[in-house]
Amino acid sequence: MGYRVAVVGATGAVGREILKTLAEREFPVDEIVALASPRSAGREVSFGDRVLKVQNLETFDFKGWDVGLFSPGGSVSAKYAPIAAKAGCVVIDNTSHFRMEPDVPLVVPEVNPLVLKDMKRNIIANPNCSTIQMVVALKPLHDLFTLKRVVVSTYQAVSGAGKDGMDELFSQTRGSFVNDPPKIEQFQKQIAFNCIPQIDRFMDDGATKEEWKMRVETKKILDPDVEVLATCVRVPVFVGHSEAVIAEFAEPVDLERARAALRESEGVVLLDQREDGGYVTPLECVGEDATYVSRLRVDPTVPHGLAFWCVSDNLRKGAALNAVQIAETMIALDLLPRHA
Repeated sequence: MGYRVAVVGATGAVGREILKTLAEREFPVDEIVALASPRSAGREVSFGDRVLKVQNLETFDFKGWDVGLFSPGGSVSAKYAPIAAKAGCVVIDNTSHFRMEPDVPLVVPEVNPLVLKDMKRNIIANPNCSTIQMVVALKPLHDLFTLKRVVVSTYQAVSGAGKDGMDELFSQTRGSFVNDPPKIEQFQKQIAFNCIPQIDRFMDDGATKEEWKMRVETKKILDPDVEVLATCVRVPVFVGHSEAVIAEFAEPVDLERARAALRESEGVVLLDQREDGGYVTPLECVGEDATYVSRLRVDPTVPHGLAFWCVSDNLRKGAALNAVQIAETMIALDLLPRHA
């Protein structure tokens, strides 16, 4: 027997990727429904070789549905995730709304799967895309050498801002060749041929909220004693986040042990050849499930440091895939009951 699955926000970039990922991974689905706002109701989305007609989230009854994969935006999740959870549907939410609530597990299955056993409200939070790939790469190194501090610079694709962000990069790039003035709506400045050192709003200490998310989410997922300093930058790439990570450990590091641990770690692919092109770029990770680690080397500026480059498809591992993997992990741990 399979599960009754609701995909909320099904017409967005992440929602469509969730449907694609469920089909590709042959998630045990008995029945599936695509939900979105009233203005999207009646549109069609693909699920494998099937076409689903989108239903209205506002009038949908979640009673009898087993799992809801949510990616509709924070304010929508804030309203409808508790409604679904109260009806008995386990919610896996891709928005930031529930992530730092103490009674909501924040989960990356390769890193902290057992916290799923502590689910109290029928709601599980999917972390920020940039946090996910970083902690997947750091977990095997933390297990070996005990992580103390991370300094990370991110190079984040416009798809992190959804379809509208991708459309803006496309239109600005095309317009630059015909001398059309750039229309700036989704980002703070022109994104085509540019880098913008701001993702989300500024906070009182000068960090942006995206940078704050990476700090507090890493502490919740990996270890509360780890300190994180992030600089998050939006770059003119459609899909695929990149990160330059500098990690300081409590214990002496051994490069070969680090390499071996990364090679053996679930969800990580180490591709690190010290030659021209011997690394992975965001273009090459699109459509892939793994977090790719390259440029691994000792940091000589601290007693026990490593530096590396990592890339991952932010729509897959950074969002849709991680959410589906959470559901798969719940099945493996016998934590996802069926209502049918």
